[in-house]
Amino acid sequence: MTIGQALLNDAASERGRLARLFGDLVVGAGALAMEALARPQIAAQLKDDKSPVTEADERIEEYLFKALARDLPGVPIIAEEAAARGETAAHGDAFLLIDPIDGTREFLARSPEFTVNLALVIGETPLVGAISAPAMSRVWFAGVESFMADAAPGGALPAPQEWRALRTRKTPPQGMTALLSKSHLDAETQAFVARLKIADRISAGSSLKFCAIAEGRADVYPRFGPTMEWDTAAGDAILRAAGGVVVDPGGAPFKYNKTAQKYKNGAFIAWGDPASATLS
Repeated sequence: MTIGQALLNDAASERGRLARLFGDLVVGAGALAMEALARPQIAAQLKDDKSPVTEADERIEEYLFKALARDLPGVPIIAEEAAARGETAAHGDAFLLIDPIDGTREFLARSPEFTVNLALVIGETPLVGAISAPAMSRVWFAGVESFMADAAPGGALPAPQEWRALRTRKTPPQGMTALLSKSHLDAETQAFVARLKIADRISAGSSLKFCAIAEGRADVYPRFGPTMEWDTAAGDAILRAAGGVVVDPGGAPFKYNKTAQKYKNGAFIAWGDPASATLS
């Protein structure tokens, strides 16, 4: 039996258990981000790819590594900062993805639009994911079903009666709400959106764009610029469990476990209404 088969031996209940675990972990990790924000200056440096990394990125990643080694021993972990140092674990059909702070530029600007992301990929699909927005005291998490809840950073996932089930919406007849990257809006993305019937455009940072579609507040998020699997997997899992889809520009399901590409994503479009994915 593979690790993936073992994790999902009783698929629905196990995915639910893992979603709750992941929710707890990203909420707990959020306290480390808020500690960094409370300081007059946030210590940061540039990585080899010229993207910023902060002390909070490294502390959150270490926190999640230790927690996952305790709670899911033996499951390989691929994490952003470890990968930047050339440290990637060999794995088979199942592995975990950590993005300790998605939206580091927003974090450094002290915008609340940054998140902590954790996902489980089995095969080529993210099946469990959790995202916390510490500065918003909010968490989204999904296995078979997708939920959101209010949760103070450093605390724990609230009781189930405080969760809100998420469901995407049908495309509104008056036009879609498009979510566009705050830091990475390129000409190809603008050209794609120009072909759609758009009623509203919202600029947003980090994986919160997936969450907004999962909540039924928006309809489409196109991304043609570069991303990594740890940037998207948790949001992808949450959106899929809420009824949405993520596809490549040809309309095929968006795939993970791209080890040959060092986990670099190609272009994708996230849709709330699967019927609209034919417009890709």
